[in-house]
Amino acid sequence: MSEWFNETLHSGYGQRLTMDKVLFRERTEHQDLVIFENAVFGRVMALDGIVQTTEGDEFVYHEMLTHVPILAHGRVKRVLIIGGGDGGMAREALRHASVEQVTMVEIDRSVVDMCVKHLPSISNGAFDNPRLDLQIADGAKFVEETDGKWDVIIVDSTDPIGPGEVLFRESFYKACKRCLTDGGILVTQNGVPFVQGSEVTNSFDRLGPHFDDVWFYTAAVPTYQGGLMAFGWATDDSALRQRPVAEIASRFAGASLDCNYYTPEAHVAAFGLPAFIRRLMRAK
Repeated sequence: MSEWFNETLHSGYGQRLTMDKVLFRERTEHQDLVIFENAVFGRVMALDGIVQTTEGDEFVYHEMLTHVPILAHGRVKRVLIIGGGDGGMAREALRHASVEQVTMVEIDRSVVDMCVKHLPSISNGAFDNPRLDLQIADGAKFVEETDGKWDVIIVDSTDPIGPGEVLFRESFYKACKRCLTDGGILVTQNGVPFVQGSEVTNSFDRLGPHFDDVWFYTAAVPTYQGGLMAFGWATDDSALRQRPVAEIASRFAGASLDCNYYTPEAHVAAFGLPAFIRRLMRAK
C-alpha cells in the first residue's frame, strides 16, 4: 500500500497525495525536501510539508509567472528570478530569444541538484543554457547588495513561512524596485486568496509605497488548493497591464511560443479580478 503525503499548509483544510514511490527525502540545510511519484500528477516536490511543484500541472504556474510580464513589457532583455530551484521559471524565460540573460538566485543548492536529477523535465536543460547565471545565495540579500538592473523580476518563492518569509517583507519589495530598469515589472507568488487572503492584503500594502501600479492576476493551479492562485504585479507603468489582446497576440506570435496554458486571451483576462480578491486589496 502506498504511503500518503498529507500537506500541512492550512489548518482545517488540505490535500493528500499517494506517495507511490519516494525518490528522495532529506532534511537539507534550509528545509525538509521530498520528491515522490504520484499516479495523477507524476513526480512531485514538496518542501516542509507543502507541495511546491508537480510534473502534471507545473506548466500553469511557470507559464503565467514568466510570459505575462515578459510579453506585457515587450522589450525584456534581462530577467531576475528569486527562488525557482526546480528550473521551470528559468526554462520558460529562456524560451524568449529576445532575453539575453536570466539570473536565478536560489538559496538551497540541494533543491537544484535534486530537481535536476529527479525532475529533469521541469528544467528541461535550462541549467545548461549559457544565458542562465545561477547564483546560490539568499535572494533578499542579493537584491539588497547587487548593482545589477533587470527588466523583469520574478519572485518564485515558497509561502511566507520559514525561508520564504523574508520575500514578503516591504524591505524586500523596496530592494526589488531599486533593481528594476525604468518601466520594469515585478511579479510574485501570492498564494490562493480564498484561503490565504492575508497574503494579498499584505503584499498590496507593502508594494504600494514603492510602485505606482500594484495589482494581481490569477490562474488555477490544481495542486495549489483553494481555487484561483494570485500573482502579485508591481510596476510604475499602469499601461503595461492594460495591453489589448491584439498587441499581446502579436508579441506572442513573434516569440514563437507553444504553451499549454498561456494564451494572449488568458493573459488579458487574468487581470480581471473577482470581487472577493478586490476586497482583499482594501479600497480597490
